[in-house]
Amino acid sequence: MTAALHLAREDDLERLLPLIEAYHSFEGIVQDAGTRRDAVLPLLSGSPYGAVWLIGPRQAPVGYIVITLGWSVEMGGMDAFVDEFFMRANVRGRGMGSEVLNAMQKQLAESGVKALHLEVGAENPRARALYERCGFRLRDGYHLMTWHADR
Repeated sequence: MTAALHLAREDDLERLLPLIEAYHSFEGIVQDAGTRRDAVLPLLSGSPYGAVWLIGPRQAPVGYIVITLGWSVEMGGMDAFVDEFFMRANVRGRGMGSEVLNAMQKQLAESGVKALHLEVGAENPRARALYERCGFRLRDGYHLMTWHADR
């Protein structure tokens, strides 16, 4: 199986939603189906804030990655964030995750992105090892903090 990437479109929504639901279940993210749909649909409709790529065969994807865009004076311009990255359990450990991240880093760099950020759960050493193999490093002295408008 290859880590072929396909930019997701509106007609991919019904293939994508079960993957997002599986990821949210895996991570313990509580979100109703309507909110999930409303959050992803703009990214499938050409939003300038980010995009979603399906991983594997377009008609039967085995995962997805969501990249959102921002701007950082510190990083020297446009930066991006891996908002969500999920592979079905039965395809993990085959090198597809590394393939996807390396391809995204190359594509984003060619598009002018200066830095790509992500967060990893403290209790997920397997994911952290993958990210480190792909060149991600912890920033000493920094912690991601979040304010949420609905809380």
